[in-house]
This record gives sequence, structure tokens and C-alpha cells, in this order.
Amino acid sequence: MRTFLLVPAFCLPMVAWCLPSHQEVRSTYSSSDTHILSREGEVLQRLRTDKQVRRGQWVALRDVSPALRLALLVSEDQRFYAHSGVDWRAVSAAAWGNLWNSKTRGASTITMQLAGLLDEDWRASNSGRGVGQKLGQALAATQLERRWRKDQILEAYLNLLPFRGELVGIDALSRTLFGKAAHGLDEVESSIAAALVRGPNASVSVVAQRACGVWQELVQSQMQPSGADCTAVQWRTEQSLRARLWPASEGIAPHWAQRVWNARDPDVAIPAKGIKTTISAAAQRLAVESLQRHLRELQGRNVEDGAAVVLDNESGEVLAWVGSSGTLSQASEVDGVLAWRQPGSTLKPFLYAQALDERRLTAASLLNDSSAQIATASGLYIPQNYDRRFKGWVSVRMALAASLNVPAVRTLVMVTPDAFFHQLRQLGMPLREGAGYYGYSLALGSAEVPLLHLTNAYRALANGGRFSAVAPSVRSPKGRAEFVQVLSPQAAFIVGDILSDAQARSTTFGLDSVLGTRFWTAVKTGTSKDMRDNWAVGWSQRYTVGVWVGNASGEAMHSVSGSSGAAPIWADIMVGLNARTLSRAPAVAPGLVQQKVDFLATTPGHSLEPARLEWFMAGTQQAQFHEPASIKTADAVSAKARIESPTHGTILALDPDIPPQRQKLQLTANRSDVRWYMAGTLLGQGRQVQWQPWPGRHVLQLRDMKGQLLDEAALEVRGAAVKPAQRGS
Repeated sequence: MRTFLLVPAFCLPMVAWCLPSHQEVRSTYSSSDTHILSREGEVLQRLRTDKQVRRGQWVALRDVSPALRLALLVSEDQRFYAHSGVDWRAVSAAAWGNLWNSKTRGASTITMQLAGLLDEDWRASNSGRGVGQKLGQALAATQLERRWRKDQILEAYLNLLPFRGELVGIDALSRTLFGKAAHGLDEVESSIAAALVRGPNASVSVVAQRACGVWQELVQSQMQPSGADCTAVQWRTEQSLRARLWPASEGIAPHWAQRVWNARDPDVAIPAKGIKTTISAAAQRLAVESLQRHLRELQGRNVEDGAAVVLDNESGEVLAWVGSSGTLSQASEVDGVLAWRQPGSTLKPFLYAQALDERRLTAASLLNDSSAQIATASGLYIPQNYDRRFKGWVSVRMALAASLNVPAVRTLVMVTPDAFFHQLRQLGMPLREGAGYYGYSLALGSAEVPLLHLTNAYRALANGGRFSAVAPSVRSPKGRAEFVQVLSPQAAFIVGDILSDAQARSTTFGLDSVLGTRFWTAVKTGTSKDMRDNWAVGWSQRYTVGVWVGNASGEAMHSVSGSSGAAPIWADIMVGLNARTLSRAPAVAPGLVQQKVDFLATTPGHSLEPARLEWFMAGTQQAQFHEPASIKTADAVSAKARIESPTHGTILALDPDIPPQRQKLQLTANRSDVRWYMAGTLLGQGRQVQWQPWPGRHVLQLRDMKGQLLDEAALEVRGAAVKPAQRGS
């Protein structure tokens, strides 16, 4: 027995050498959360990254509620400031109580408990501590008292103490159970926290009973009347132990924080203060507030989701990343910046830029905005404009600024889907299918792309046709954007000039459009099929901003277009970004010349568009553009009557989400002295007649006024019956 006691006696002096300093304990402490910081060092998001334990930030003793400090001393170590690590008076009382089998308060001091938290060899197991452990813990406590100050001991104890379940430390406990920081705990909350020290995972009733005892002692220690009722303490204990008031992630950039965490290098240590990123705190708040405010205004139109991203033109750094509308959304976990959606008309600027580069068109070239039927391998492709109307011959400037669909498809016929597909890939758009899959509908945005990649492609236009990938999320002083020239500076300049032209876009958007800013910007909107997505993407001198509005579920919105949904948000963000430094128009690219242009119609004394100054690539300038002459046989009786539209073999598909009046088919003949029949029923007479299609196979007949058959065309209508219009819509 004597030999057994000599071994610990010999080893115990080594305990002092094993004890860390307070600074070492403080520096090695790590929270279970990681702070994602802005470029200015402001906390954007708190993100839980350790799933094994829940620890908050280290709390200095001065930031702990006085009530909690007192409750802890009353409950655990009333002579804390009197003893030197071991409370021999308490040890004697405990020994005497054990001798007579009477229940006494434990003799373990706060300092001794801290020693057990610092080294598990001195920590009690399920079978209790052995003699060697007790002696080691006592000596360690004595050495701690010699090397540490009392306030350091109490501070470390509060931060390292396991409280309940996965909760470790006073910060995690106070925020999870009481929804507040440690400095705000009142006497009742402090009593509950102190009660959990003795039995972290005890039943609710046991914790409530202990909390009541601590509270009563706390009241007595403050010379307050005794005999206080514990009903309130018991009720508060039951409520608090069921609470989970501390979310795993909290802040204004949840999707960005997750992206940063997933992209980190696991071999690189995370700085104690958090990970500093490229996001601007002011820009992020601006984007979040703008998106949520405008989406609230759209409530009642079946729209609840949206996303926005802001890029720095020069560096490619992300300055704002808003993945969802937050509490307004039922799918707030979906990151709309990375979601694949149909971009609608937002691809048109790249198509026209390519046609300009290939010198197939100029900004003043005339395109025919009229009914088009393009033969494809899967049938006829019949594009329509958003307003279901045709404008006739229009210039490229007008076609792009007013976002006309048919001229865009005619342009793609010139460029070819394969060439356009290749250019979109060079601009960083990760198209999932090949060019043949999309065909001519690629001009109208049938290919799904994420908002981030679409916005970065617009950034290439802002940089004179030079493309670079989006910069890494963590700022790097050595990193510089590596640009590749995808479009010519001349084409990029002309497209930007068109997209900044309020007069040119007025045909569709009006002169008082929300797209017009008091400083220079270029912007394009887009709306996908059935109003499932709408977009506004554009740039100023320094920033490129992209906004998407829709539903994560894919449901159609009710009468929400790019100009009413995404555009106001885009304009709001752009105005906020440029509030201090106004955006100036870009310098004219070398190799461009400006020429006055007249647009002459076939009718003498008329013009298609007002004369204007237009930009041309050197060698392509032209002073006049004439409306192409047409063969005037429309009313000639001598011309053979025929059906011009629809052509024989046309296949139509009805969409149940579009109101019936928006799906009427225009029947067109080359003469006006004709009548239209189907299954013996007169549909109307004249060169043009509107027909409401219904599912089935039909034969359309063209007859003269006497009933003689002149021409006929077979067509098929597919799809379910059209929904009746909803009341109030």
C-alpha cells in the first residue's frame, strides 16, 4: 500500500508542467461556428461548421451577467475567492458526511473542476475518481491558482463547461436556451444555468428543483426576503429546456456563406475572426433589402422567389450574392444565383454582337418583324413576339432594344445555332445540351443557365468583349482577372450603346421605363415561357448586376414580366451602388465611325424610323437603308389565291397556362376577296382572320365569294383543352 502511494507522490510535481497558460487555453479554443466576413471585416453570416458539439464565441468574464457569476458561486463554490484551489473546509465536511452517510455539497471547487476540463485524466468517470486522480486534480488546482488569476479561472470555467447535450460554454447555453447573450441573463435564467452544472442531462423536474434551490440561495445572499415562490422558476425551466433559439446559420448571406465554406481548402486553418471574402457589406444589404421589398409588392401575383448578384467589372469579384427572398420563400434553401432557369430574351445581346462581329448586320440593318415559319427536323418553328404583334421592317437597334423575338430568330438563322452555341460556351455559360437540341429557340433563351454565369457573360460586354471567370470568393491581393477576347470591342460597344438607348426601347417599354437611370447604364430584360422566370441584367461603368424573379417550384407568375418583376429591383440596386460615384458612358472603341442614317419606306414621303446618328464598324457604314420592295399581289384578283399562313402540315401545341385569347392563330391569305372555312363552317372573310384553335386534326379551306375551293391546308392542334380564365386575374 505504501508503494502504491509513492507513485502518485512522485508524479504529482509533474502536474504543474502539464498545465497550459490561460492564453494558451484561450488561443486554442474554437467555436463550432465560423464567421463569414465581408471585405471590410464585418460579419455577414454565422455558419455552424462543427456538427459534433455546439460552442459559441469565447466570452470574457466582464461580459458575463453578474447574476450568473453570483449564482455559479452560490451553487458550486461559495469560498471561491477564499481558497487556493482546494477548499479544505468543504473536503472535511464531505468526508464527515461520507462517514455518517449524510448528504453534503460536493467538495470539488471550481478550480478543481477546471483542472478536470483541461485534462481528462483528472475528470471523473462513471465509476468516480480514484485516489490518484483526486490527488492529481487537487495539486493541479493548486498550481492553477498559483499561475492563473481568479478571474481567468472563472472565465475559462464558464467557457469550457459542458451544460446540456451538445451545448458547451456559456455563450452556446445562453443563446440556445434563452435567446440572448451571456451578459443579459437575469436571476432566474442564471439559476437554471447554475443548476445544469451539477446535472447537465438531468430530467426537467430535477433541473427545476435544483434551479429553485439556487434561486432561493441567490435571493438570500442578496439580503432579499426569503420564502420566495418557485412556481415561476419551475415554469421558466420547463420552457427553456425545450427551447432551441440559436439557429445553425444566421446573417444576411446564407447561400454565399455555404459557397465559401464548401470552396475552402480543408488543409488551411481558419482564422479565429473568420473568413474574409469579396462581398461588400453595404452592397449585400442593399441587394437583400431591395429584393425583399419589391417581392412584397408583388404578393398576390403568385411570385415569392428571387435572386440577385453584383460583380465588380474589373476584378470579377462578387460584391453581393442573394440566393433567395428569405422568409418570403417556401424554398429559401434553394440558391437562385446557381439555379438553372430559362433566360428568355437576355441571350439576344450576345446573338446580335456575334452578327455584328461577322459583319452580317449593322446596328442600322433592317430585319423583317413579321410572321415566320421556319422548317426544322421536328416540325415548323413559329416564333411570336411578347405582345403577339408584328412591327414590320425594323432596324437592329430597334429589334434588340425593344426585345422583338422574330428578328432575333431571323438573325440566328444567319449566324446558325451551332456558331451561337459555341460563342455562349466561350462566354462561360454551362449549357447542358448541344446546339441541335435547342435549335432556333436558342435565340429566345430556351437553354437553362444560372444567374451567376449569365451575369458574368454581361460583364464581358462591360469589359469590351473580354471574358474572365468569376474571381474566387476569398480576396487575394495577388489575384488578377485573366481576360480572353471573345467579342470584339466594337461589337461590345455597339450592343452596350443599344441597351442604354431609352428612345430605342420605348416601343416596348415606354419613355418613362424603370430601366432608365440618371447615369449611364445598359440593361436587358427577359421573360421565359409562361412567365415562369423574368430577368434584368445590365452594367454600369463599375458594376454588373443580375436579378432573377420567379418561383423555385417552377410555377408561372401572374402578369409579371421582366420590366415589372426583376427590372425595379435591378434599378434599385444599381442606383444604390452608384449613389456616390456616377457611371459614365464607355469610351468609343477604336475602329468605329458614326454616320447619319435615313430609313426610307417604299411609300414616298414616309420613313420606317426617324433619321439618326448610328455607330458602324469601319467599312460597313451606310447613309440610307431602304425597306425591301415586295411584290404587290395582295389584292390582285389575277394572282392565284393561296393560304400563306399556316402552311400545310403545321403542328400547334396549346398551353393550358396561357389564356385562350392569347393563343388565337392568325390565318393569312395573299388576297382579300376570300372566305375561310373549316369542316363546312365559315370562320370569316378577308386576307387575315383570327381563329381560336382546339385539339384535333383540321383541314383549313380557302374559298372565293361563290364558294369555289381555292386552296386548303391540313394542320394539327395538340394539347389539353385550354383552361378558362380565372376570376380576378
